[in-house]
Amino acid sequence: MKGYKNAIVEYSAVCGAMAAPEPLNTEPTIMTAPTPSPLRRLYDRSVVSVRWMPDSPVAGEYPTALGTIFVHHGQMLSGKSAGVEVCVIDTGTAQVVVLPSRGMAVWQIRTGDIDFGWRSPVDGPVNPALVPIHDPDGLGWLEGFDELVVRCGLESNGAPEKDEAGVLRYPLHGRIGNLPATSLAVEVNVATGQLALVGDCVESKLFFKRLRLRSRIAVTAKSAEVHLLDEVTNELSSPATAQMLYHINLGAPILSEGATVIAPVARLAPKNELSAGEIGQWNRMPGPQSGYAERVYFAQLSADDDGSTAAMLRSASGATGLGVSFDVSTLPYFILWKNTAAEADGYVVGMEPATNFPNARTNETAQQRVVRLQPGQGVTFRVTLHPLVSPSEVADFQTRIDRLAARVEPTVLTAADPNWSV
Repeated sequence: MKGYKNAIVEYSAVCGAMAAPEPLNTEPTIMTAPTPSPLRRLYDRSVVSVRWMPDSPVAGEYPTALGTIFVHHGQMLSGKSAGVEVCVIDTGTAQVVVLPSRGMAVWQIRTGDIDFGWRSPVDGPVNPALVPIHDPDGLGWLEGFDELVVRCGLESNGAPEKDEAGVLRYPLHGRIGNLPATSLAVEVNVATGQLALVGDCVESKLFFKRLRLRSRIAVTAKSAEVHLLDEVTNELSSPATAQMLYHINLGAPILSEGATVIAPVARLAPKNELSAGEIGQWNRMPGPQSGYAERVYFAQLSADDDGSTAAMLRSASGATGLGVSFDVSTLPYFILWKNTAAEADGYVVGMEPATNFPNARTNETAQQRVVRLQPGQGVTFRVTLHPLVSPSEVADFQTRIDRLAARVEPTVLTAADPNWSV
């Protein structure tokens, strides 16, 4: 047994503010959690070798009023995954696989017999030390990309950009997804059944930047929903700018021919001429096609009075899906990434809430699509994943989206907007 008095705090609301710990009359204890089921890569179903650490400060069995949540903490041992930290959070309904070594990314969610993720040809999870972020072409980030949710940022989150001498200045999608988290902790509210895994990632460079991401990945006992509450803080004494994009990626079995993205579009435009060629089918998914080149669509979505909006990838049958909800006050833009290539090449669709469009950072700065932070100032981002595993859950989530859509008259452009695609 081990006490977890220091791990218990009052979590006032999922994706809400954290209140101070209250004094405890007794010291609860937790038992060591049983070894989790083997982790498998979705691409080829191969087992990932993991050394589990039952004595980790975050690992254990956390009883709550709604049920018990298990947290497993380990380190991957072989191949390109060697050295990658992994946490598995088991709510009793879903298993959420988090990669602290990779910017607190969510690798997979499994609920029932459905894996939420995608079959990336990258042999991951890849140790960040093996990802050549600063390859001259700026595309080294792609050598580590295989998560369900990966954050892009913090200094930049879009296309690679070079200076006038041709030297890479900003790599594709930034650095945060390949930076390790430190100070892992678990926060629990026993009464509400909520648990959050907390980790800090710092993106820093002497004389230039120090941006801290404090990520809380929160779940509730007996629920499959996963809440991401992230705070980014400028820790230097001078003003800074930041960007954030949540690259949420889904493949089979939810994605197949006939799957549809449902979103309450206020305004939408294709990124480029190639994407414009399919504007009539922007949200409808074809089956896998060898040689298919990505199509990308930029949008703003309708939100409720509290600034909350939602979108969903609905399966062809309508029986399953993945919903995403987020706060447009800090994530005002939405990007749809259609990469319906052959299964072997990465058949995947991305739903991406963001602070900006993923163009070169200099262009986005000129368009005022950056977050400006004064010394010590932070900004909070809220995103929730809703795994939907029954027709009724899908229908209920679509009703939520339909209500948001009814608030606006959508505008869908047939060509790229020069103020958005720059």
